[in-house]
Amino acid sequence: MIILGDSLSAGYGLSESDAWVSLIQDQWQQEQPSFELINASISGETTEGGLRRLPSLLEQHQPDWVFIELGGNDGLRGFQISEVRANLSEMIQISKNNNVNVALSAVAIPPNFGPRYTQMFEQIYVQVAQEHNVELVPFFMLEIATRPEWMQNDGIHPNLSAQPKIARIMEPQLRALLERSN
Repeated sequence: MIILGDSLSAGYGLSESDAWVSLIQDQWQQEQPSFELINASISGETTEGGLRRLPSLLEQHQPDWVFIELGGNDGLRGFQISEVRANLSEMIQISKNNNVNVALSAVAIPPNFGPRYTQMFEQIYVQVAQEHNVELVPFFMLEIATRPEWMQNDGIHPNLSAQPKIARIMEPQLRALLERSN
C-alpha cells in the first residue's frame, strides 16, 4: 500500500522513522510481513502534486492499494473546490485504471475561509468517495488536533507523542483494507 499524503503522513518536523506510517510498517514486519506500507507523503503536497506524482509511484511500486491523504494544503490555501475535487477524482481513476484499490482519507480544515468554504471543502471527500465507490476513512487528525499536548507549536502538525496514537487509529483501518484484497 502506498500512502500518498502531505505533512501529516510524512511526519513533518520528525524523523521519518518516528512517523505513524513507519510505526505501522514496523509493527507489520513483525506480525504480518506480507503487508507493506510505502510512505510517498511529502510535506506541503497538494492534490495537484499528488496527481502529478501518482503514475510514476504506481509504476515503481505496483501496489494493491493507494491511500490518499491529500487536500489539507489545498484547503489551507483556498484552492478552488472544483479543482480539489477534480484532482482527487483523477487520482482515483488513474489508480483504478491500473487495477489498484483506493481508499480516501476525509480531510478537515480550520475555518480560515469561512464556514461555507469549509463545509464545501469537507463535503468533497464524501462526494468523491461515493461517486467512485471507494472507502472513505475518517480523518485521523480529528482525535489528535483537539489535544494541544499532541500538537507541535504551529498547532497544525502532530508531534512525536501523537504518532503512536495516530498509528493506533490508522492501523486497524489499513489492515482491514489489505485483508480485504488478500
